[in-house]
Amino acid sequence: MACIVFSGQMMGAVPIDAQGQATRDALIWADQRSVSQIDRVAERIDPRRVYALTGHRLSASYSAGKILWLKDHERDAYDRTCKFVHAKDFLVARLTGVFATDPSDASGTNLFDLEAGAWSDELLEAFEISRDKLPDIRLSTDVVGDVRLMVAEETGLAAGTPVVMGGGDGSCAATGAGVIRDGLAYNYIGSSSWIGVATQRPILDPEMRTFTWAHLVPGLFTPTGTMQAAGSSYQWARDGLAATENIVAERLGMSAYELMNQEVLQSPPGARGLLFLPYLLGERSPRWNPTARGAFVGLTIRHRTADLLRAVLEGITFNLRVILEAFSRQGARVEALRVIGGGARSAEWNGIMADIFGVPVLRLALLEEATSMGAAVAGGVAVGIWKDFSQVDEMVHVESESRPDPKRHELYTELYGIFNDLYDILDRGSVFDRLAATEER
Repeated sequence: MACIVFSGQMMGAVPIDAQGQATRDALIWADQRSVSQIDRVAERIDPRRVYALTGHRLSASYSAGKILWLKDHERDAYDRTCKFVHAKDFLVARLTGVFATDPSDASGTNLFDLEAGAWSDELLEAFEISRDKLPDIRLSTDVVGDVRLMVAEETGLAAGTPVVMGGGDGSCAATGAGVIRDGLAYNYIGSSSWIGVATQRPILDPEMRTFTWAHLVPGLFTPTGTMQAAGSSYQWARDGLAATENIVAERLGMSAYELMNQEVLQSPPGARGLLFLPYLLGERSPRWNPTARGAFVGLTIRHRTADLLRAVLEGITFNLRVILEAFSRQGARVEALRVIGGGARSAEWNGIMADIFGVPVLRLALLEEATSMGAAVAGGVAVGIWKDFSQVDEMVHVESESRPDPKRHELYTELYGIFNDLYDILDRGSVFDRLAATEER
């Protein structure tokens, strides 16, 4: 049986009217204009209470702040809006006429009670947002309707085709990576990077460093930590440090990253005492510091390009280890780490990750399609093609495995301690804040 199922961008706000038409342009996850609205909400409810209920910090990153900004600044559009939905939910509404979302996307709103699996009256009151403005919550595997005849004529889709709810891209990625039970974790490496695990209960970090989504699999959760500049740090290194590699790669018709990865092997683990802080775009979890700045520390006259490139990969991975250890301290078991995304193609980086994390790193065969596959599994379960989500075990294939070397792991653990000390010294000394202030002069 055929069906249509969606994965979509999370943490946004798509305002639609009773006919499912947008009342204005969508506000995407990166929109941070609602900071003042969030400050106002923080006066009415303790931010720690928001974290305890939702698994997420009170932040302008999430949907509720965006909705509140529209209420304050574009009241006409707000009043004309029947429902605020997410990207995939908009398409579901257009295809079926049903206004719904799923727990994974709902958990990115700052309005969803994770453990209750429902919109929180307490949070709706604090944000002064009417429940009527929100869609109903359906499971990711629910068939919410069929493709309507008038939409079929417009799109070329077959009328009557079942439409399945699906989920947010982060939770779909977890499913597509096969992370559907305790002990499994995955790392998506793109411009940004995140590590997610599967758990039976939300993980609430005492320092609110990590956050928790509802999983695509009903009843599960996927605690996650995200760093801002992972692959983008390596891209910065390509553009600023690897001019020769860029020229040679263009002549040979290959990726400059392939040459850079080979050059990394010319530098020993630890990059001859050189460390890189990968905070080129500030930082989200676990640091939550928008003024954090990048740095090379330990640079000497004997360091060469190969050392700088290795330090960049190691610095990104040290920062990811902070996320991994935050989960471990809260009781999550991580026996191996599955890697997906474009950055996972590098065998050299996979090896560095295994040595720094101290667990096997498994590169999957599907790197950039895992998110779509997660949604497809939800669709297949919904219409009875597969019995349950365990089907993904047969669909996920490990292409290569990198195992940690004990001696290198010991060296990296020592350097990891120095890496964290460097961040703490710069942060406590207000160095980041003072540097950021000079940018505005």
